[in-house]
Amino acid sequence: MSAIAIGHAEEQDHGHAHEIDLATYQENTRRNRLGMWLFFASEAFLFLALLATRFYLWRGPHGEIVRPDLGQTAGLVVTVILLLSSYFMNRAEVSIANNKRTDFLISLLITAVLGTAFLVGVVVWEWGMFPSLVEGHIKPTDGVFGAVVFGMTGMHALHVLSGVVLILNVWWLGRKGHFSSERHWGVEACAIYWHYVDLVWIFFYPALYLIGETIGAGH
Repeated sequence: MSAIAIGHAEEQDHGHAHEIDLATYQENTRRNRLGMWLFFASEAFLFLALLATRFYLWRGPHGEIVRPDLGQTAGLVVTVILLLSSYFMNRAEVSIANNKRTDFLISLLITAVLGTAFLVGVVVWEWGMFPSLVEGHIKPTDGVFGAVVFGMTGMHALHVLSGVVLILNVWWLGRKGHFSSERHWGVEACAIYWHYVDLVWIFFYPALYLIGETIGAGH
């Protein structure tokens, strides 16, 4: 057998092995995707319980729905920041799917920065963690209002923080050459998680800031 024929046979074997390996990877990805959606289903019970608690506890003397006087500007700003971060997370996923590694890495960093900005907005402005910067904000000791605000925003902030950590981990791996257009389940999983966290806030934001009659936190 000639050297050319041997080389051609080796290329065919290599291509066949690559196809089998890729098929296995895709099958594992489908299983991982199912497991992730089951995880999200269990998480949904947690967030739904927080929403139910908000509408059960935040009631006026005649049963009307009420809410504390939260900062509307701060709530709107952090919401816009978080929604904008979803755009860049999607851009990162699309970029790696098209082998645009530079755009992929830049989009991930922008997403992480926006996620961090959201956390700073919640902790500094909405929680009033630095009284010298922000005055008159609701406190955890302000009865059911404080309990619900800090419970809902705190649980969500914890998920945002874990998402930022995941994004930075994916960025670090991508910087080292991991992921490709064919193999980027880690990026997809991170993106799905981030979009899920953003979706939760879309329900939390109106529940905390928009729905109900505004009354003082001390009432």
